[in-house]
Amino acid sequence: MAVPAIFKALQASPVGKTITESPWMFPTIETVHVLAIATVIGAIAVVDLRLIGVASKDRPASALTREFLPWTWGAFAVAVTSGALMFTSRAADYMAIPAFTAKFAIMALAGLNMAVFHLTAERNIGAWDLGRPAIGARAAGVISLVLWSAVVICGRKVGFSL
Repeated sequence: MAVPAIFKALQASPVGKTITESPWMFPTIETVHVLAIATVIGAIAVVDLRLIGVASKDRPASALTREFLPWTWGAFAVAVTSGALMFTSRAADYMAIPAFTAKFAIMALAGLNMAVFHLTAERNIGAWDLGRPAIGARAAGVISLVLWSAVVICGRKVGFSL
C-alpha cells in the first residue's frame, strides 16, 4: 500500500525530524502518552465497572461520572497531543501498520458507544443511580471495556511493529 505524500512530508517536517533525531524526545513523549492512556483507561474503567454493577455499587453512578469525566477528558487531551507528536516522527511508517488504523476505528466506536450511552441510558440515571444500572447502561459499560481494551492491544501492536 502506497503511503500518501502528506504523511511523508509530515515525517520530514522540522517537528518530525527533531523528535526522530533526538535520543530522548521520543521516549519521553511515549512515556507521557502511556501515562495519559493509563489514566484515560483507568478513569473509564471505574465508571464502566460501576455501570456493569461489579464495583463501587455503594456510589451513585452520576457521582462517579461527574468525578471521573474531567480526568478522562484531560488525560485524553494529553494522549492526543503526545500521540500526534509521536505520529509526526514516523507518520509514513505508522500509516502502513494496520493496527494503527484499527486503533482509531475502535476509538471512534468507543466514542459512539459513549454518545449513545449519554443520549439514552444516562438520561434515565435517576431511576437506577443508586441501584442496579439499566440494561442499556450495563451494555454500554461492557462494550466500552471491550473497545478500550482493544485500543490498548492495537496500540501495543503498533509499538512492537516499528
